Amino acid sequence: MYDVIIIGGGPAGLNAALFLGRCRRKVLVLDSGKPRNFHTKAMHGYLSRDGIKPLEFLNIGAEELKKYDVKKMQTEVNRIDKTETGFEITNNEGEKFYSKKLLIATGIKDNIPEIEGIEEFYGKSVFHCPYCDGWEVKDKSLCVYAKGKAAFALSVSLLNWSEDVILCTDGISRLTALEREELKLLGIKIFSQKIRCLEGTDGQLERIVFVNGESIDRDALFFSAGQRQHSPLAEQLGCKFGYKSFYVTNRKQQTNVKGAYVAGDVTKDVKFVIVAAAEGARAAVAINIELQDEEKEKRLFKARSSLKTLS
Repeated sequence: MYDVIIIGGGPAGLNAALFLGRCRRKVLVLDSGKPRNFHTKAMHGYLSRDGIKPLEFLNIGAEELKKYDVKKMQTEVNRIDKTETGFEITNNEGEKFYSKKLLIATGIKDNIPEIEGIEEFYGKSVFHCPYCDGWEVKDKSLCVYAKGKAAFALSVSLLNWSEDVILCTDGISRLTALEREELKLLGIKIFSQKIRCLEGTDGQLERIVFVNGESIDRDALFFSAGQRQHSPLAEQLGCKFGYKSFYVTNRKQQTNVKGAYVAGDVTKDVKFVIVAAAEGARAAVAINIELQDEEKEKRLFKARSSLKTLS
């Protein structure tokens, strides 16, 4: 029986494991080995680790856990059951693991637009987050791929990094008349033609080709096509969904299921690595305090029982 099982070995899960290991908790981290930023060349916005390769960052984190006797296993979890004493976790091989508390840090997946050729450029010159990758393409020719409010917001945001921004909606834009007017005033041209493919060399985007045969040269593309949960485990457990299908937690990352917590990209906060790690730390402290309270009650019960026996 583990004190805590953490499902997900990304920044949130690893940082939670670090704190819990330092609290002398028996911790098991179960990770599928499929992080959200697998395709990204470099991770940004994390103090002292800016520009590091994502997998290198995770490997450093996993290595640091060893001195605290935290166990980490690469495996796919396919079932979680609530028990009287905590949780029963089952992996794809049928192995079962048991814990008093549970932290789900499985993250999200970005919906990648269905455009021919996009896989070649994703993580190299096609991105979803300007805060993460905008600096690397500053002052270059940029394209936004999105619709509606997301298209408007992302287009305006990218003016922070370049004055040369266009919007491709790949069909109906879903923009309001006011949004169209403001984009025009800001110098952002809207292309509503359907896109046939992206073209470029060695991961570097060079042009966007439309189905009508026209094309436009671009150095990078940022898209906003929504996100989805990486794993259905928390939902299967009965954790409550809220805004845009993100899990509802209190300020301590605790869900409506007693003893179950979520952290990282499973919540509705901004999707930065450093924020995910912070949520993992916050969840770890809350979990440790909950365990401390339960252990205190057991110690008090035992002490009072001993006094009664002596009297």
